[in-house]
Amino acid sequence: MLVGKLKNRAIIKRVIVFGLCVAFGWYLKGRLTPQAPMAGGMGAQTPYVLIKQVEKADVSPRQTYIASVEPIKSVNLKPQVTGYIEKVLFEEGSFVREGDILFVIEQERYIATVELRQAELESAKASLVRAERDYKRQKSLSRQNISSKATMDTSESTYLQAKAAVKQAEANLELAKIELGYTEIKAPISGQIGKALVTEGNYVASTLQTLARIVQVNPIRVAFSVTDKEMLTMRQAYGDNTLPLSTEIILPNGTVFTGKIRSHFADNEINAETATVAVYLEYDNAEQYLLPGNYVNIRIGTSEPKMAILVPQEALAQDEHGNYVVVVENNVAEQRRVVTGDLIGEKQVVLEGLTPEDKVIIQGLQKVRNGQTVKASLVKTEAEAE
Repeated sequence: MLVGKLKNRAIIKRVIVFGLCVAFGWYLKGRLTPQAPMAGGMGAQTPYVLIKQVEKADVSPRQTYIASVEPIKSVNLKPQVTGYIEKVLFEEGSFVREGDILFVIEQERYIATVELRQAELESAKASLVRAERDYKRQKSLSRQNISSKATMDTSESTYLQAKAAVKQAEANLELAKIELGYTEIKAPISGQIGKALVTEGNYVASTLQTLARIVQVNPIRVAFSVTDKEMLTMRQAYGDNTLPLSTEIILPNGTVFTGKIRSHFADNEINAETATVAVYLEYDNAEQYLLPGNYVNIRIGTSEPKMAILVPQEALAQDEHGNYVVVVENNVAEQRRVVTGDLIGEKQVVLEGLTPEDKVIIQGLQKVRNGQTVKASLVKTEAEAE
């Protein structure tokens, strides 16, 4: 009997402890849970929300490609005559103009050759004068039947050979002058010249060595490839224009280059291995932000901007009737039904329902009813804050 009574007492104690715990829990819940304000009542609290100005921006579709920068013209300077380099007449890394003398190869030997060919020409001309006189004399004697036909033929042959010798001497002289001209290596194009690969005193052989390299930097060309499908879409969208004329080039340091496009064209065939078409754009590059050999990103868009309203995704809500946002004007919340478009980054395109002047709630949306007075703080973007 005593054992049974002890068990009953233990059970009763446990029930009492459990009941006290439950009662204490309900007490804490009542104290810690805030009371919901009465709708429109005297004790209702004005909700605090964060709002943001909607953004109006260009939402034209853009494609990004990896592109390479290449010169439209480039030249490797090579000697066309042999000899020692006498002079280097440019500053490495400078801009040179077409026709500037850059290198001078020893000229004495070539000047002497020109003088020799000039003397040979004079000798040939003197021989021609003598042969012509003899030919005319033999021709006159032949008419008088004084000179034999064999003598006449010999005289005529000598005269013709003398004429040919003069032409040969003139050609040899011209070649000697050309070679003398090659001793001055001139810039065939205007552009940026690099390092002098051969300096004074070095012996160079004809066409075997590169002396320096010139690249055209303004204008300059940016090249990239598009798929055959993308090229077809572009042609259908823009007619005869293979590309829209709105581009942004992201340079290696993140700077955006928006230079003027001088011209553009696509290659005349599709690469069968990659199923892509090479596209080339020519830019003004006076500041030389685009350097030959650079790899850049290029964004291609339409030439006509397509403006639309953008809102943060957190401003959007949804119910059984569709999407809506809550606009705040004069501290009064107003629910607006909206028609949404594409998602661009973290922002939603709104096609209908908002104006560029509207401010939408981005935090505290669940606490607000349509037509309710609110306390609102405007959140500014980094650009607006500056």
